[in-house]
Amino acid sequence: MMEDEQIRVYDHNRKSIGIATRNEVHSVGYWHEVFQCWFVGRENGIDYLYFQLRSDVKKDYPGLFDITAAGHLSADESVEDGVREIEEELGIKIEYKELIPLSIIQASIKRENMIDNEIANVFLYKNDKPFDAFNLQKEEVAGLVRADLNDVYDLWIGKREAVNVQGFKITNNGEKVEMNETVHKDHFVPHEDSYYKTVFKEIKQQLSL
Repeated sequence: MMEDEQIRVYDHNRKSIGIATRNEVHSVGYWHEVFQCWFVGRENGIDYLYFQLRSDVKKDYPGLFDITAAGHLSADESVEDGVREIEEELGIKIEYKELIPLSIIQASIKRENMIDNEIANVFLYKNDKPFDAFNLQKEEVAGLVRADLNDVYDLWIGKREAVNVQGFKITNNGEKVEMNETVHKDHFVPHEDSYYKTVFKEIKQQLSL
């Protein structure tokens, strides 16, 4: 079971202190490594950031928009191995060498029954694939949308209250339907504001090079 997955855990200085189950990691609040990859694509001079829509059956944050592809690194995996998450969740194969490293961020989400202390290895992928190229993992991902990167950044720094997202979602009976909605911050997984601001700023800087 996923809750029994063995994960390497760390102290505040990112020094390995052992191995724990995924359930223990989240109940105790151990620091652990995750792989995160943000997709960005340019069209008509506009940079679009891609978000996955988490499945309604997910234990954590069902039905919210999240990082394009992400996941925990098992105890025997390297950061490079994390690229498997892209193929598993989105159905497209990408090589690690195609990714642009952004930064390693220590981020924390605390809820009543969970402490999620993540050492996030964050990457960027410049996407030129159409929505039709994606084959989503239905147990994990219910849809894929994109939004104007500048608008999303402005949402997190308080310059706007909502953004438009466009893409598709898969209904419970497997039907693919278009999405075109106006959403607010509470429609996204509640990563720390500092996380979103840092990552979006880094992506903007990377695209300006």
